Amino acid sequence: MAHLKPVRGTHDLLPEDMRQHRAVIDTARKIVRLYGFEEIATPIFESTEVFHRTLGDTSDVVTKEMYSFEDRNGDFLTLRPENTAGVARCFISEGLAQKVPLKYFYAGPMFRRERPQKGRLRQFHQIGIELLGVASPAADVDVIAAGHRALRSLGIIDKTVLELNSLGDRESRNAYRDALIDYFTPHKNSLSDDGRARLQRNPLRILDSKDKADRELAAEAPVLSDYLNEGSRNFFRNVQDGLMRIGIDFKINTRLVRGLDYYGQTTFEFVTDALGAQGTVLAGGRYDGLIELMGGAPTPGVGWAAGVERLAMLIDKYKEDCPVFAIIPMGQKAADRAHMLAEELRDDGLVVDLAYAGNVSRRMKRANRIGASAALILGDEELARNVVQIRDMKTGNQSETSLDAVIVGLNQFR
Repeated sequence: MAHLKPVRGTHDLLPEDMRQHRAVIDTARKIVRLYGFEEIATPIFESTEVFHRTLGDTSDVVTKEMYSFEDRNGDFLTLRPENTAGVARCFISEGLAQKVPLKYFYAGPMFRRERPQKGRLRQFHQIGIELLGVASPAADVDVIAAGHRALRSLGIIDKTVLELNSLGDRESRNAYRDALIDYFTPHKNSLSDDGRARLQRNPLRILDSKDKADRELAAEAPVLSDYLNEGSRNFFRNVQDGLMRIGIDFKINTRLVRGLDYYGQTTFEFVTDALGAQGTVLAGGRYDGLIELMGGAPTPGVGWAAGVERLAMLIDKYKEDCPVFAIIPMGQKAADRAHMLAEELRDDGLVVDLAYAGNVSRRMKRANRIGASAALILGDEELARNVVQIRDMKTGNQSETSLDAVIVGLNQFR
């Protein structure tokens, strides 16, 4: 019988992996709370229309990467490939338009059937924030600052570069769209099949193409910044001024675009080369057209998302502050008392591992393996005298303490 394995592009998160994940998510949750963001959770699957309508029929995500299925009722559902569309759907269906501005944080799994690579999986995890209802460039600055502070708190801001660009308003993008059509049309036969399809539907998406020929042509294409109108230039200038005022460094990348129609004005990415080829660890932008596109009232929005797996690979090995204590009973009476002792220690908020079987040597090896700060050894002789032996696992020193005062005896390890 063949061994059962995880599906390609997925993996199990064992305790060591989960510690890294928790470090990323808990740090981000704590940091964005400083900016007023509150946590929400949307369903892992949505109506397929949520993503078709927002991501577009020509995007790689929709045409190649979505996990979609028809359920028993004939409804077409999709495992979420990203969470902004789900948050926007929630905003509309929960009738939240009268409560803006709204600041949301989320964390959870996403699903895309793309080629697995380092830090990129078919089931992956993201953290993200969305700020809804504020059209001012100050919102863009706040959102970027929250991402910057989260990366700084994770100890990786020095491994990243913040790249910034403006997509302009609808008028600016329409002018740029015309320029791209004029540029790419003479080279139409050199484009990939996807590139030719995008030329008619949304030529900005050619700039996001992974195809080598498309990328070579895109490298010489006009840049969007040359087509920004005065209002868009002023908006972008205010974002840059705001970032400079609070000491956040950035560089302008005129090739940084978002190929989706609802994106506009600010777009940004924190990129790193610490994982090999340059990759994005946190990215976002302004999407003032999204909620209207989904059938809601026109509502400005700006946010970002970051991949937990990639961030977890960048941070230092996380060690929990909470010490672990191993109780090693020898003999049945001692084992019965050990259960009571373990509960007493847990009542005081201590993490306790109870060794169930094996000789003292084997149980001590387990205490070492789980990283215990101290082992509490309890045998029949200790039980008769109402004491317990406390061994410091780091130094090997051992002392004796009354069972009634064991919590005081463990304070040195806290």
